[in-house]
Order: sequence, then C-alpha cells, then structure tokens
Amino acid sequence: MSDKPKAAFFDFAGCEGDQLQVVNLEEELLDLLEIVEVVSFREAMSEHSDDYDIAFVEGSATTPHAEERLKKIRENADIVVAIGSCATIGGINSIRNSQDYDEVQNRVYGDKADYFESWGKAKAVDAVIPVDYRVHGCPIDRDEFLHVVESLVMGKEPNIPNYPVCVECKLNENVCAFERDEFCLGPITRAGCDACCVNEGTRCWGCRGLIDDPNEDAHKEVLEEYGLTAEDIMKEFNLYFSWQQEARENQKEGEENE
Repeated sequence: MSDKPKAAFFDFAGCEGDQLQVVNLEEELLDLLEIVEVVSFREAMSEHSDDYDIAFVEGSATTPHAEERLKKIRENADIVVAIGSCATIGGINSIRNSQDYDEVQNRVYGDKADYFESWGKAKAVDAVIPVDYRVHGCPIDRDEFLHVVESLVMGKEPNIPNYPVCVECKLNENVCAFERDEFCLGPITRAGCDACCVNEGTRCWGCRGLIDDPNEDAHKEVLEEYGLTAEDIMKEFNLYFSWQQEARENQKEGEENE
C-alpha cells in the first residue's frame, strides 16, 4: 500500500485549463506521481475515489450544488488547494457580478434561463469553504504548481510572491506597457508568472489577483499620468478583480463597524 498522500482534482465553473496544465507537465508528471497518489482526476483517468488527503479545486462557485460539493470536499480533505484564477479570486466568471443578474441569464440562456439555478454572483472557493493554499494564474504555471505540491508533501510553506508583476518586468528589462500606450495591471497584480504576458509584447491582465496590500494610490497616479479615466480603470478591474474587490470592500466595512 502506498504511503504517499492521496490527491484528487475537482472542477467547478471554469474552462478546466488549469487541470490541462497539470496533464501537460509531460515528463515532469512522473515527478508528481512520485510524491502523490492521484486517486481522482477526470481529465486524466476514469477511476474516482472519495478517499483523499489533498483536494485541488479548479473553477469558481456559482450554484447551491457547487456549495454542497465544496463542503463535502472540505470534510474529506486534510488540505484544500485552489488552483487557477476562477478558484482563487473568482476569475473571469465574476465579470457578471457587477451586472444585472436577470439580464446576464437572458443574454446567455435566452428563453431557457429559468432552467438554470445559479447565484447572482460567481464566488472564489474561499468564499464557500476554508482554503489552505492557492496556485494563482489563468492558467496556472506548471512549475509553480509542482513547487506547491512538493512543499506540501515536505511540510513546508510554498513560496508564493507577494510583490507586483512590475518587479519581474524590470528584472526582464521590458519596456513598460504604459510607455507602449497599453493599460497594465502589473503595479497591483501578484507576481510569480515572470511577467510572461509583457515579455510577449502585451500587458498584464491581472489574472493572478491583487497583491495582499496593493498600493492603489500609486497605481492611480500612474493612470492619471497617462490620461486614463475612472471608467477606463473600472472596466479593466472588472476583468479579473470583481470578486476580490468586493471581498476587500466588505472586509473594510466590517472592520469599520467593529
């Protein structure tokens, strides 16, 4: 019998691209299997078991059924790891959070909207159950995923950056996206991706979420310097930050009311 911790993968509202990143580990997938026993992984195997120690959860929570499933996963698992931006910060699904729910339902499902039961807002996994660790990104970085798994198995705290993408951009000697007339969320987005999007000539979209204490005032100064309006700013923030921003605002309100 294996003495390796048992791991299971679960998917909720999302594209499952993060699980595909795990499958795409290729040769390094063998390294993963050396340290954990995968007992459930719909993208890669037909077998399933509810006996697991570590649960990797992809996708945001959008329905009462998802809440029920997540609570059962939390009861079974010693460790829950949210993987990908939908699970860690609500992700792309949370774009709808700032829109009228009925309008969104009708736009997506048309006259079949009444057949679908869902919440008005998409939520990150930690809004439903406690989450122990997070692997950020859209999609996740394969090397970072391996680092997190190896750290958990060894009983160490994973080293996840809490500084902005701008740091990695400067180390890579990139031309600032703002200098190329691009709107960039690098000043307030968590690093760890090696500024891959900016390296390729585009900009940071914010998929790894806000750093813990973003210097929003400094970011606003940059935006004002380049002549961007509040409407421009909010439109960009809504791409990935909708749920995270709301959670931060609710936390501030709670602290002020104490």
